[in-house]
Amino acid sequence: MTEQDKSSVIKDIIEAYPADRRFALAALQDMQHEFNYIPEEGLGQLADYLGCPQAQLYSMATFYKALSLTPKGEHIVKICNGTACHLRGSMNLATALKKELGIDPGQTCEDGSFSVELVNCLGSCALAPVMLVDGVYHNKLRVEQVPGIIDSYRAKGGAQND
Repeated sequence: MTEQDKSSVIKDIIEAYPADRRFALAALQDMQHEFNYIPEEGLGQLADYLGCPQAQLYSMATFYKALSLTPKGEHIVKICNGTACHLRGSMNLATALKKELGIDPGQTCEDGSFSVELVNCLGSCALAPVMLVDGVYHNKLRVEQVPGIIDSYRAKGGAQND
């Protein structure tokens, strides 16, 4: 996507909402969904549109964990580290992902293929440990399953529930 195309998409996202500050978070979420992060120019355009300081939007974008100001990978892997998952070995999954992808939670592969995040809870405690990849839950995981799951996303861009 060219810079001009990106700017046009940002403009379309912003103008889908009334010029009212109460819609700022919704516009930021739409940018996050479209680009897998919030581009700096998106913050600037939204600030101009809403007539508010860019710093106000920046503070909002850095407050919410679901928003990111840095590009995320094509595939987003979330490892649940809630109590049930932690007790059932979620950190072993993080170690297996580091071995497979070469990155720690909070990082993105250099080629932009994967980002790994450690999250507080995915709401599937009875199925612990749980990993979410591109919105698909992988439940009752064992460390030896991690390479196959990652390979399935590498090969065909997605996988089915296990």
